[in-house]
Amino acid sequence: MSDKPTILLVEDDQNLGFVVQDALKRKGYTVHLARDGKEGLKKFNEQAYDLCVLDVMLPGKDGFSLAEDIRLVNAQVPIVFLTAKSQTDDRIAGFKAGGDDYLTKPFSHEELLLRIEAILRRTIGRTEDARGRDRFELGDFTFDHRNLMLSHPEEERKLTRKEADVLRLLCLHAEQVLPRELVLNMVWGDDTYFLGRSLDVFISRLRKYLKRDAKVQIVNVHGVGFKLVVDKS
Repeated sequence: MSDKPTILLVEDDQNLGFVVQDALKRKGYTVHLARDGKEGLKKFNEQAYDLCVLDVMLPGKDGFSLAEDIRLVNAQVPIVFLTAKSQTDDRIAGFKAGGDDYLTKPFSHEELLLRIEAILRRTIGRTEDARGRDRFELGDFTFDHRNLMLSHPEEERKLTRKEADVLRLLCLHAEQVLPRELVLNMVWGDDTYFLGRSLDVFISRLRKYLKRDAKVQIVNVHGVGFKLVVDKS
């Protein structure tokens, strides 16, 4: 983990979000604040995080749904839920959604900081592994997401940011079905029909770029999404 761990804070209460962000920054963390679930998911795709702090009651996409989407892409990054709810069922739902800890509002900033420190201490190794997923071997291709490069022995291609983001999600989900809605929300921040058509164009481009190696294919899964298949035989 870096000297300054990076935290994603998703909180729609403007005052609370500012106060928590300020408290975390004073403790030495780098903090990116999102105001709703869709913005939080998009930020998560744009930046590697050491830990996520998610409010449960969010507009657009609630904290539990956001955590489930984050877990589809990164099963390792720790998640802390913040909520005004204290019922046992909500706590269980939070842990089922992939939460590592759960604080009920109102809470003390000192308690939040102590819990975050404890989680980061025990997850240093696994979060370093998760943050390092920027290079992928795809048959004869090497994909460097950070530098937007797709390299083949016969060609190097500079990708656009969105092309690289879509391909990275496919790589992280290799041999699994990647839901269309997840890609749209993570890369574009929404999942409207017109953005869905844009995604189809990006998938067609990536297929064209990868056609030099017949072992690498992006397969349509009708009505669900896409699957990156790499034949290793």
